[in-house]
Amino acid sequence: MSSYSQFSLLTQRRFLPYFAVQSLGAFNDNVYRQAIIGLLTYMAVGTADKSLYAMLAPAIFILPYFLFSAIAGQVAEKLEKQRLIVITTTMEIAIMSVAALGFVLQNMAILLAALFATGLQSTLFGPVKYSILPSVLAPEELTGGNGLVEMGSSISILAGMIFGGMIFQLAGANGPWVAGLSVILLAIAGNVVARKVPRVDAGAPELKINWNPLPESLAIMRLARKQLAVRNSVLGVSWFWFFGTMLTSQLPVYAELQLGASPQDNSLYILALALFSIGVGVGSLLCEKLSGRIVEIGLVPLGAIGMSAFLLDLYFARPGAAPAGGLGVAEFVRTAGSARIIVDLTGIGLFIGFFLVPLFALIQSRTPKSELSRVIAGLNIQNSLFIVLAAAVGIAAQRLLHWTIPQLFLALAIANAAVAIWIFAIVPEFLMRFLSWLLVRTLYRLRLHGIEKHVPDEGAALLVCNHVSYMDALILSASIPRPARFVMYYRIFNIPVLSWIFRTAKAIPIAGAREDPELMQRAFDEIDAALAEGELVCIFPEGALTKDGGIAPFKSGVEKILGRALENGRPVPVVPMALRGMWASMWSRRGMLDESTRLGRMRVPRRFRAHVDVAAAEPVDGATATAESLEAKVRELRGAAA
Repeated sequence: MSSYSQFSLLTQRRFLPYFAVQSLGAFNDNVYRQAIIGLLTYMAVGTADKSLYAMLAPAIFILPYFLFSAIAGQVAEKLEKQRLIVITTTMEIAIMSVAALGFVLQNMAILLAALFATGLQSTLFGPVKYSILPSVLAPEELTGGNGLVEMGSSISILAGMIFGGMIFQLAGANGPWVAGLSVILLAIAGNVVARKVPRVDAGAPELKINWNPLPESLAIMRLARKQLAVRNSVLGVSWFWFFGTMLTSQLPVYAELQLGASPQDNSLYILALALFSIGVGVGSLLCEKLSGRIVEIGLVPLGAIGMSAFLLDLYFARPGAAPAGGLGVAEFVRTAGSARIIVDLTGIGLFIGFFLVPLFALIQSRTPKSELSRVIAGLNIQNSLFIVLAAAVGIAAQRLLHWTIPQLFLALAIANAAVAIWIFAIVPEFLMRFLSWLLVRTLYRLRLHGIEKHVPDEGAALLVCNHVSYMDALILSASIPRPARFVMYYRIFNIPVLSWIFRTAKAIPIAGAREDPELMQRAFDEIDAALAEGELVCIFPEGALTKDGGIAPFKSGVEKILGRALENGRPVPVVPMALRGMWASMWSRRGMLDESTRLGRMRVPRRFRAHVDVAAAEPVDGATATAESLEAKVRELRGAAA
């Protein structure tokens, strides 16, 4: 695993053409929109008309998301995905041909009509953009793949804005022709690459499309709310659009008033946008490294904390006007306090990447493939509502409350913290995963072997592992791509602080038959119910922590679990797993001052951030597995290293 790089996806046909298509689409959209602004300047249109366009353009582009997302989600569910990508990029060629005519004729009515059509094309492409990923990527690749997509989108948007804004500056009188030719050629390039995308089966080919958008919009919004974690991930993504819209929409004026840019020079605005976009790209790419190639929603609270912290510091960095005006990039960089602003803008983007990528990966991993396109469509509808709300709130705050842009940023930082606390309060899994991620990644360096290959992506399975330390459940939960129900000794389950994490993760406490037979029976019932629901259940068949670093004989409880499943006509596979390196790390029983110590007394670790290996072997048929055979498998998997 250590040699794996998410960038290897960019060398593979299953991902590269799709990545290029979505990046070219984002690039072309922004070339087109910025070129329209350039045309208005070229035509010497007055400030009032430019302002009217600035208000009309986003509304025209986003309107199709309200009107047609429900239909787009159904179409993306019903059609083979590569075919739909080719259809939408073919539409883009036709639309950009009309746009080119608008540039040449310098006709704003044609350009705005083409802008609406561009919004329609983006609406149709949106559901397939994210629903295709779980079909072409393995579960352990979802975080890295989404990171690449978000990085590609953010950089393409930035590059498109720069290129589109420069067309009329560089081409002069030939600007309308260059703009029209550019958007057509980019659309053709996207269509050519789209034909290289491998075939991806439809999620629900038998789906009957409801062409009435209103009831279907309500239906797909309900679909997106079925699972609590998915529902609140959708809410989190929509909140990002509110946050991002509020922030980036203020950057042009912020660059002039707070950074000291000249009204005729947009270089500082481009710098601010570039810092933000690069931060998003870097943060998105780092998610895979920080998550250990699993869908780690523990990064979401980290992202929310960082977003508020850096935005709060941006307010304090310059709460008033710039000390000087008419500055270019070089002059701004040399002014006092500029380094702090640069770090803050980059930091906001960086932590947005941490916030956004795991949310998309969770939505994709926990939504059935037959529903994912419609859930993404529902997400797009909600995103549109939040974008409009952000624009309305921004206008009200400045026009009615007379807030300055730094004051608006301060309020946004506070609101972001409040929304994050609310989301994490109603879905404790986010905060639980953050705490366990922070604890595990601080104390250990994990190396995974065979987890992605042998732990099933879906359906019930029983995981069996040796038991070395009080941290074993947290180590395994940080290594397994799917949520797992851990069966653990009730006294470990009740350890302060860790207990909250275990309860939130729906761990199953168990006691010995002599200690508490009722609790033991309740545990077996809960295990059986979890397996019946298609969940992963992890047990430590030794029944206690190792006292000498070895593996104790497996108890018969594992056979009882498998026997009950078999009796009910639903045998489950068993995945042998092993922990290596935990005996020498913190919270094992090695080196305790008193070997008869009570449960819970810990020792200072001999080595901080010790290497720990987590390995999995090929699943075993639960109908034939025995405690003895599973013990042998785990011993073989662990090897000599405890």
